[in-house]
Amino acid sequence: MTTERVEEKVRETLHAVALDQVRAPGDLVEKVVRRRSRRRFSQVAGAAVAVAAITVGALFGFEGAGATDDGRSARPATSPEGWKPWQTNASGAGERGCLVDGSALYCSGSRFDAAKFDANTGERLWAVKVKREGDGIDHPFAARDGVVYAYRNHTTKNDANGDYRGGTDLMAVDADNGDVLWTVEMPQDDRTDQAAMLIDGAVLANTPTLRTMSALDPRTGKEKWRHTWDKGVACQRAVLSGVPYLACAPDVEKPDGTDILRLDPRTGDARKVATLSGMQQLVGTSGNRLVLAEQKEPAADPSSSKPRDMRLTTITASGKQTSHSYRVEGQLAISDILGDRLITVTGQGEASAYSLTTGKTLWTRPVGIKMPDEGAMGVASPVVSLAQGVVYFLNEAGDLSGLDLSTGDQVWRGQANHDMPGPQIGFADSTQLLLYKDALVARSGSEIVSLLPGTDG
Repeated sequence: MTTERVEEKVRETLHAVALDQVRAPGDLVEKVVRRRSRRRFSQVAGAAVAVAAITVGALFGFEGAGATDDGRSARPATSPEGWKPWQTNASGAGERGCLVDGSALYCSGSRFDAAKFDANTGERLWAVKVKREGDGIDHPFAARDGVVYAYRNHTTKNDANGDYRGGTDLMAVDADNGDVLWTVEMPQDDRTDQAAMLIDGAVLANTPTLRTMSALDPRTGKEKWRHTWDKGVACQRAVLSGVPYLACAPDVEKPDGTDILRLDPRTGDARKVATLSGMQQLVGTSGNRLVLAEQKEPAADPSSSKPRDMRLTTITASGKQTSHSYRVEGQLAISDILGDRLITVTGQGEASAYSLTTGKTLWTRPVGIKMPDEGAMGVASPVVSLAQGVVYFLNEAGDLSGLDLSTGDQVWRGQANHDMPGPQIGFADSTQLLLYKDALVARSGSEIVSLLPGTDG
């Protein structure tokens, strides 16, 4: 049985468990599946954790060799207009995660599937109540043109026994007042980064079947077009400059190759861009490039601290391929694509930056925060301030560190909150770091703090 079929069986089994009519919570299902996915990627790339954000490189807009390769030192942070340091306990509205869009912070929690906060003050402006139980690991994943996109429970009454069958809806919310504009039912409880994403003129969602991606009208949720792949094929997806791409391979343990397909954002027409040998794991985007990791049988125990190679391939929209192998020293706790950089952190607290363009190791330095015993569960995915030229890190205790993106030198350290509660059971991404212009937004559980970092060491 292939890994994709095993994951689906895990979801089906856990959702079918009923104790005193209480279903297995959605966060448990996805937590188990994510743990399997992390294990797969550790075998792919020698890492303990999979890359967290598929579209983070595109968001930061790095191109070529990166914005700080000219040797500029990091500049001091500047307060956003109207912003002051703030702290809030967003219990029930924030522990599932947040998204920054302009001067707004969109979050979700156990009582609200979506809540809007003022990023300048931390004040809550509106909230959308959960539908039945507020379980799950998801949070609002995108905002554009006055609409916020998130997930909520889809519950259908089972007339046979009076119980409810769980599921997932994709939801669009008016960013001004919190009114739900539309919902579309998803075929499974997949609320990961690839379940839905924004493309030019539409929302690309994995609906109405497991093997279909549909372009939905952003204002109405009506289907514009759909693309369905064959049985026995598994497709990963990403977006480059508003254009959707698929990485498709036969759903077997050792496929001969992985096809990269471009879908026309207006019609859904598919065109093959390239074919890569073997099984490739889509791990992110970098500017106008897809980033994929080659899957190989592990040469040794993935948890081993022995050095190993990680081979990544970038593909442009025209199909140009560039591959490099990266020497990884020690067991990885974090691995993220940030612009042209592959940023990694080992469990021993060593941070490294690699160039996706040249394949060179740019620097290796102490990350500047204490690494918890549970590894990635206690450390947020790093964020990069392009304007400052600094990459920031946060651990569960609220310790913050800023490293110069060019040199790896620590230019700042701080504390978000000495009383931050740390990761909460049931929420896989309970430690999170975001950037609002130059201000940091640090979240641990439902506790959210916004502060301005310095660059004076």
